[in-house]
Amino acid sequence: MAKIIAFSNQKGGVGKTTSCVNVAAAVAKRGKNVLLIDMDPQGNATTGVNVSKRSAPHNIYEVIVGQCTANEALVRTNYKNLWIIPSTLELAGVEHDIFEMDAREKVLREVIAPVLPLFDYVFIDCPPSLGMITVAVLTAADGVVIPMQCEFYSMEGLSQLLVTIRRVRQHSNEKLEILGILLTMYNGRLTQTKQVVDDLKRYYADKLFSTPITRSVKVSEAPSYGTPLCYHDPYGKATLEYADVAKELMLRI
Repeated sequence: MAKIIAFSNQKGGVGKTTSCVNVAAAVAKRGKNVLLIDMDPQGNATTGVNVSKRSAPHNIYEVIVGQCTANEALVRTNYKNLWIIPSTLELAGVEHDIFEMDAREKVLREVIAPVLPLFDYVFIDCPPSLGMITVAVLTAADGVVIPMQCEFYSMEGLSQLLVTIRRVRQHSNEKLEILGILLTMYNGRLTQTKQVVDDLKRYYADKLFSTPITRSVKVSEAPSYGTPLCYHDPYGKATLEYADVAKELMLRI
C-alpha cells in the first residue's frame, strides 16, 4: 500500500509546490511508482509536470464530489513512473461541497483508497491555507513535509501549521507524522538565514532534512517548461539536493 505524503505550508511562495513536484519526480526516477495529487486550486503541480488542466479528462474535484473515480482521473505524465490526478479552479469551492458530508475530513482518503495499491508513494500538494482542503489532506496522509524559507514570517507560519497538525492528530488521524522540515531558497551567506537555521536546530533538530535547497535560477525556470528539475537540469546543484532529500525521505517513512 502506498505511503501518502503531504507537502504543506499555509504561507505562499515558500517552494511548497516546487518541492512536492521535484521530490515526487526524484522518487519516481529511483524506480518507485509515484502518484502526485494536486490539491491546490491554482494547479501549479499539474502544469509543473506538463499536464494541461483544461484538457485533462478528469480532476481531483470530480473525484471528491463523486463525478468520477480516482482510477478514471489518473493521468500518466511524460516522466518515468510518475502519474498525477490534476487540479482545477473548481477545487476552490470544494469546501462548500463537502461541508455537510459525514466525516468530511476523511473524504479524500476514502476516494483515493482504490488506487493506493497501484503505487509505492502518493505525494499531495496542499493549498497555501489551513482550511478544510488541507485538513482533509492531512487526515489522508501518513506524514507531512513542511517546506519553508529561512525568514521570520516562515517561523510564524510553522508554529500555526504545527497547531493544525496537532488538532488533526487529536480528531481525525492520530498516526500523522511530521516527516521533516525542508529549507528552500537557501542562502547560507545571509545573517537572517543563519539565525533561522539556528532556531530550527534548537527546537526541531530531529525534523530538519540534512540537505537544504539552494536558491537557483534553474529551480525557478523549470516549472515554465513543465519539467521537473531532474529532467530539466539533471546535474544541477538543486537537482542533486532534491535527490538527497528524496533519498532521506524514503528512509524516514
